[in-house]
Amino acid sequence: MKKNIAVVGCGYWGKNLVRNFHELSSLHAICDIDEDRLKSFQEKYTNIIIYNDYHALLKDSKVEAIVISTPAASHYNLAKEALLADKDVFVEKPIALHYKEGEELVSLAKEKNKILMVGHLLEYHPVVIKLKDLINNGE
Repeated sequence: MKKNIAVVGCGYWGKNLVRNFHELSSLHAICDIDEDRLKSFQEKYTNIIIYNDYHALLKDSKVEAIVISTPAASHYNLAKEALLADKDVFVEKPIALHYKEGEELVSLAKEKNKILMVGHLLEYHPVVIKLKDLINNGE
């Protein structure tokens, strides 16, 4: 089932997410505070909606899921607001800077029956797997 997705934060890593969701025909909107960046994306992806105001984006009833790729310090607040707005959420790691905030987001997602997913790009990287093996073997 295809969802209408909005990517929030279109910089260093967000631009890759924009491209990937566009290729999947799921990208509905993007949101960023950098007006020049938004203009360049609007020229490249002419069929998407552009927002520079996160709260306006959250009011877009066509947006079903929010992808957050902003500085880590903002992840918790943005994810919480998206869940409270009844959106599914994918947030780049870390989900939050404090354990309790992460716990709160997980509880809120369960309460709202919403998907909450955290980026895990390196989880299956050979180096990470090797480190995990070393730790599990007590080395």
